[in-house]
Amino acid sequence: MSYDVIIIGSGPGGYVAAIRASQLGLKTAIVEREHMGGICLNWGCIPTKALLRSAEVLDHANHFKDFGLVLEGTVKPDAEAVVGRSRAVSARLNAGVGFLMKKNKIDIIWGEAKITKPGEIVVGKSSKPVVEPQHPLPKNVKGEGTYTAKHIIIATGARPRALPGIEPDGKLIWTYFEALKPDALPKSLIVMGSGAIGIEFASFYRSMGVDVTVVEVMPTIMPVEDAEITAIARKQLEKRGLKIFTSAKVTKVEKGADSITAHVETSDGKVQQITADRMISAVGVQGNIENLGLEALGVKTDRGCVVADGYGKTNVAGIYAIGDVAGPPMLAHKAEHEGVVCVEKIAGLPNVHPTDKGKVPGCTYCNPQVASVGLTEAKAKELGRDIRVGRFSFAANGKAIALGEDQGMVKVIFDKKTGELLGAHMVGAEVTELIQGFVVAMNLETTEEELMHTIFPHPTVSESMKEAVLDAYGRVLNA
Repeated sequence: MSYDVIIIGSGPGGYVAAIRASQLGLKTAIVEREHMGGICLNWGCIPTKALLRSAEVLDHANHFKDFGLVLEGTVKPDAEAVVGRSRAVSARLNAGVGFLMKKNKIDIIWGEAKITKPGEIVVGKSSKPVVEPQHPLPKNVKGEGTYTAKHIIIATGARPRALPGIEPDGKLIWTYFEALKPDALPKSLIVMGSGAIGIEFASFYRSMGVDVTVVEVMPTIMPVEDAEITAIARKQLEKRGLKIFTSAKVTKVEKGADSITAHVETSDGKVQQITADRMISAVGVQGNIENLGLEALGVKTDRGCVVADGYGKTNVAGIYAIGDVAGPPMLAHKAEHEGVVCVEKIAGLPNVHPTDKGKVPGCTYCNPQVASVGLTEAKAKELGRDIRVGRFSFAANGKAIALGEDQGMVKVIFDKKTGELLGAHMVGAEVTELIQGFVVAMNLETTEEELMHTIFPHPTVSESMKEAVLDAYGRVLNA
């Protein structure tokens, strides 16, 4: 079978690229070895948000008196039902991806692909079992064999990184796979790593009543975020009962029959032992670049990822890479955008702009939520930018107070000379829904003057965004 475009991997980057290719009239196929929708839909973005929604409802229920409500009896989590709801959400969306492939006349090739030469792949039997929620396989599926295409896009995603000597075993040391489907809630949990994955699971399990300890090697939690924002998040997480160690590392672990003891070394050189029922290893992810034939073809890789430019092009003609396998930031929405850009460039559309990673928003769905785009204050100063910084607390926002969610802040960073918005950072309720306002502003090259003359609806939490801008220029109204 011959195609214009073959995409290896059906995660957010892969299936979106396939749809856009089909829309542009390119004969398209997508190769998948395990589950339609990839990690994000089946084991990442979507099911974790379903779990966190259950946690959010539980948190609200446990504070019903704060809202003047009377609730008879106690509210407690049913772990099996919470997990069941999460898996059902993934199953629904998994089926939706298969429907989209059929609707857009995209062939699905089931198995593992190896690029034997530019323009040719051989698909063999998958070494991965077909896992739920995918039963049965989509009907429009092709099997093993040799396929050709002028353009081959690698969208194979990433997997959890393991530290030597502390490798996940599926029982005592979990990755996000096991953390999403626990047989039962542990009474205590150690989370190694406080990036988005680690801190979201720490927040979820704490809401479920689990005693949670977070160990982070960097000086702050969520190290890629603005330090002022993460300091607020840490205070709120600790108020909820999380124990957090920063500038600390797990040096070794000792496994018991049904528990694990971590040796945690702090910055002063002291070591303490922490015992818990389970540990989650959340120390990052690495690209799935193995067994694709890249080395033989001379495709350049770096630190476990394929090197590609802003259009997804690798150093080998006809071979492209998008999404997590093409390096950080490893986010589903970046993968989707890269897929569209890559395919539109392949199709020869005019005015296709390369992906600007500096304008990719990041969201962490813990309680409180954290969201950001652009430069942190520290990074802006490191780059020598002369900046103005504005801040506005949710404690002065009427809607946040009415919601009972007054612990949060919006922080904005502008270039003092040009008024360019360099970065925006938020912590608090629903900030993951608010950040896109600043993303649009940055993409349109909006200045501080235009933002200050934009009318925000009242009462909304979004008013904090405008107030933060006003604060940067000494014009804040409500603080």
